[in-house]
Amino acid sequence: MNPGSSPSPRTGRGATATRRIAAMVAVGVTRPPAPRPRWLVRRRVDLVAVADVIVALICFSATNSTLSNHHVANAGMIFLISLALCAPLAARTYLPLTAWCASALALFWVGGAYSPVGVLAGGVLVYILCLYAVAVRCESWVVVTAGVATVIGGVFVYGLNPVTAILTAAAPVLAGLVVRTRRGNTERLAVQERRHEGERALLEERQRIARELHDVVAHHMSVIAIQAEAAPYKTPDPPKELVESFAEIRASALSGLKELRRVLGVLRSETPDTTPQPGLGDLDGLLESARSAGVTVTAGITGTPRPLPDGVDLSAYRIVQEALSNAMRHAPGAAVEVKLFYGDAALVVEIRNDCPPGYGTAETQDGAGEGGGHGIIGMRERATMLGGHLQAGPTEKGEFLVTAALPLDNEPAENQP
Repeated sequence: MNPGSSPSPRTGRGATATRRIAAMVAVGVTRPPAPRPRWLVRRRVDLVAVADVIVALICFSATNSTLSNHHVANAGMIFLISLALCAPLAARTYLPLTAWCASALALFWVGGAYSPVGVLAGGVLVYILCLYAVAVRCESWVVVTAGVATVIGGVFVYGLNPVTAILTAAAPVLAGLVVRTRRGNTERLAVQERRHEGERALLEERQRIARELHDVVAHHMSVIAIQAEAAPYKTPDPPKELVESFAEIRASALSGLKELRRVLGVLRSETPDTTPQPGLGDLDGLLESARSAGVTVTAGITGTPRPLPDGVDLSAYRIVQEALSNAMRHAPGAAVEVKLFYGDAALVVEIRNDCPPGYGTAETQDGAGEGGGHGIIGMRERATMLGGHLQAGPTEKGEFLVTAALPLDNEPAENQP
């Protein structure tokens, strides 16, 4: 072809058709492998793949010996035949469709050119196992095509009875479809359980926040009622109007306290916790507890520490507590850094730790915490309750960062200017 000349229409159409066929085969025909149970994985080694390699070696040895005894070819060709028949099994875990195609081509070529099916028992076993992998992992049209090709090859290449050929193809295909259906049901059930677990965690965390707020607000309203009752006695001969005003304040505080207990009291457990609610004043004890558990924790404060609203104080403590718990649970041995930034309008809490592979996924972020809070769900709920926001996730430096901004005026975000 001369430089600058365009390809012929026939060549262009052929190349386009080839690309379309290749794209159709390469995209969407093979599903990702299902996660192995823990007893099938040892130190990141897939025992199923190891078993495939061992079976492939056994089949290779048996096939090589059998073909040598039947003198179907010279030693070099027998080695090549045995390798072509048995090697695809080692790849079926990672490339099931490719392994099946290689096994089918090798089996049909060798069976038609050199030997009857009885001599190729090892190759037939490899083919059946590869067909099973296709039935488990590939799309339905691929499975049907592989089954039909198996029947046609068995009848016309090996001269099998049609019933025998159909049974030979149906057994691995049906077994693969059964396993595939069970895995699909298990995956759907796991997704539903994770969703329900997240919803349950959210409800439980809101319930816990309501109980804590009940304690905080009830304490302040009780103080108001006591001070309103005692205030008239601090002034000699107080005016009647002042006494009545303080009485109304006390009555309103008691009425509000009674209503608060009626509405939120149902959330209290049968054995209520009478321990005072913690705050950032107890942060040193929390960090020391984490250090005693083997975690390297450093802390820093920016700005001028000052008394905080009770809700902010409690939520900041709980966020640090949950972040430390997540770090100890999902990144054992990682160094954790806790920083507090006291600003004019907000308190910013920052917790960062080394991020191991897999940390920060949906499961680790939204999983329910053991004994205190519910992961990112609970921390985000606490920040949102105060009109603030929280971000959590891996950083570009290979760390996991939790940042919470808690407004100090406790005004809801939608009411802020």
